[in-house]
Amino acid sequence: MLARRPRNPLQALQRRTQELKLQVDGLLSESQLKEALEASKRRDIYQRCIQLKQAIDENKDALQKLNKADEPAPIGNYNQKKEDEHSLLDKLTHQLQELAVSISRENITEIGALPEREEGDNSAEEAEEEDDDEEEESEDTGDEEETEEEEKQEHESQQQATGKEYIAIGDFTAQQAGDLTFKKGEILLVIEKKPDGWWIAKNTKGNKGLIPRTYLEPYNKEEGQDSSEEGSEEDTEVGDQTAEGAAVKQRTDSHWNAVRKAISEINTIDVLTTMGAIPSGFRPSMLFQLLEEGNQFQASYFLQPELTPSQLAFRDLMWDAKAGTIKSIPSRVSFILTLWSCKMIPLPGTSIQVLSRHVSLCLFDGNKVLSNIHTVRATWQPKKPKTWTFSPQVTGILPCLLDGDCFIRSNSSSPDLGILFELGISYIRNSTGERGELSCGWVFLKLFDASGIPIPAKTYELFLNGGTPYEKGVEVDPSVSRKAHGNVFHQMMMMRRQPQLLVKLRSSNRRSGNLLSLLPETLIGSMCSIHLLIFYRQILGDVLLKDRMSMQSADLISNTVLATFPKLLEQPDMMDALRSSWAEKESTLKRSEKRDKEFLKAMFLLVYHNCMVPLLHSTLLPPYRWAEEETEAARWKVITDFLKQNQDGEGGLQALLSPHGVHEPFDISEQTYDFLGELRKNTA
Repeated sequence: MLARRPRNPLQALQRRTQELKLQVDGLLSESQLKEALEASKRRDIYQRCIQLKQAIDENKDALQKLNKADEPAPIGNYNQKKEDEHSLLDKLTHQLQELAVSISRENITEIGALPEREEGDNSAEEAEEEDDDEEEESEDTGDEEETEEEEKQEHESQQQATGKEYIAIGDFTAQQAGDLTFKKGEILLVIEKKPDGWWIAKNTKGNKGLIPRTYLEPYNKEEGQDSSEEGSEEDTEVGDQTAEGAAVKQRTDSHWNAVRKAISEINTIDVLTTMGAIPSGFRPSMLFQLLEEGNQFQASYFLQPELTPSQLAFRDLMWDAKAGTIKSIPSRVSFILTLWSCKMIPLPGTSIQVLSRHVSLCLFDGNKVLSNIHTVRATWQPKKPKTWTFSPQVTGILPCLLDGDCFIRSNSSSPDLGILFELGISYIRNSTGERGELSCGWVFLKLFDASGIPIPAKTYELFLNGGTPYEKGVEVDPSVSRKAHGNVFHQMMMMRRQPQLLVKLRSSNRRSGNLLSLLPETLIGSMCSIHLLIFYRQILGDVLLKDRMSMQSADLISNTVLATFPKLLEQPDMMDALRSSWAEKESTLKRSEKRDKEFLKAMFLLVYHNCMVPLLHSTLLPPYRWAEEETEAARWKVITDFLKQNQDGEGGLQALLSPHGVHEPFDISEQTYDFLGELRKNTA
């Protein structure tokens, strides 16, 4: 049997491009009749546009990596052929983008996307002038006969629109001059319906401006709000009619209701998806949004002691009089988790710049978050951009933000308890400079089986889901579907292309188990910082349990470490500085001194006051901002310079009294610990 002749790489790409061209041509032919298609068919065409766009991008990437040396035989005009191939792919991309935009104007706009603006809609003054001009023109031409049918129809529609009231079904903030800001439930008087979907309206205060029609529903004065809600379903049915006027079935599924509810949270995700800049399975980061709501999902909150239901004692902070320190507290879940890598994570388009790749994890019961949200930053290589890696067992000067070794503790009795992982990116749009947080997929690892037995400690290969944890059946990248058809080999190949996360669960040994038992019942954090957290908990025990004159006293407590350590915990680079300073100090101690717990605690307090207190309130230190490279570099320079000067000087007192150092004005909160205000209340 003759051996099969190897195909030239460029020739293989050319054939693939021709296949894609045939698919694009077929889609364009099919979409020419899109006005007569049902809404579901239009959505199918839109989805296929996105999938073809991603396939074309993959072919572009492969073409870019080709070199003349890769060919088994010489090819004439090699560079010209590559350029021609690239031009054809660009043309196909442009055709798909135009088609996707035209489809999305009919489909996506119906679920809350902002309509395209026409030129001239730039200011409220222009809107008012246009409104006045239209009214004058209507009066001037009212006595004259219309000669063109289009002008007559337009005039009639304007007359019908004038004076009609609508109710807002979501909040809208003005995006540029001339827009009218309004709140959900506000009644608006529509003055003119412009064909581009941006209508001119007036609110109850008499302010005029442009508003998107997708935020409005007809308002019934007699029946009020309840009637408007019923009318919203009727309006939905009208909005789902085809261009030919044939009504389609009213949407009643829960997903449509969820989309309607999310209208007030419109952002750039729809635009990025339409452009093909991100896969359709990407979503705004749910865990990032929770962190933005307050401190209830931060590690500093869960590090504080928890009160019993009676509010008279501490539930997870008790004193061991025999050992002279806090008691060890067992918990239902206590183990170490190692993040290994993420594979086949889809790449965003060139229109956005990725600032950070990371994994956020928390305890989850399928309904709500039960712990702090811990984030670990990933690293990647340009040669393998779809693979993210982590750094287990961070030591030395490596940042704790990169530590892939995490401890997990929880005493939740939920049978559905597990770990929710969310892969995310921080990004900035090149065209607008807008920053945002995206979820690139999520997965839930249940920690107990149906019988309540813990899952085994081993390595898990977890396939990611798209959408949010409250959406089912959404794929991260529909172009690489899990529902593969064909033989077993083809299905295996498709599964290898699925986005996945590799993690390893490890049972704690005797030493790590003893350390973990000194922490709160519920907490997730980095293993490299666990000794610093234990110092804080031991100081809490001394102050709240051993040294407090009366257990009934709720007075403010003068203690700098307790007052400032929670702020430090939310700034990873400051935790790195404390870890580095303590490691340096510990290296100078004798073996006998390291075995003395009280001596170690005193040395830790000395290091903290000398290094962290002056640095934490220095005006030279820029405020901490997530995923801002320049700010992170500037902060680390200030930190390293201060630590070096501190080594050569006489400690923190000299830094505080130095005429060259500038610090924030003193605040009593830097020194006082209000444990009643900081403690967690038991909600059981």
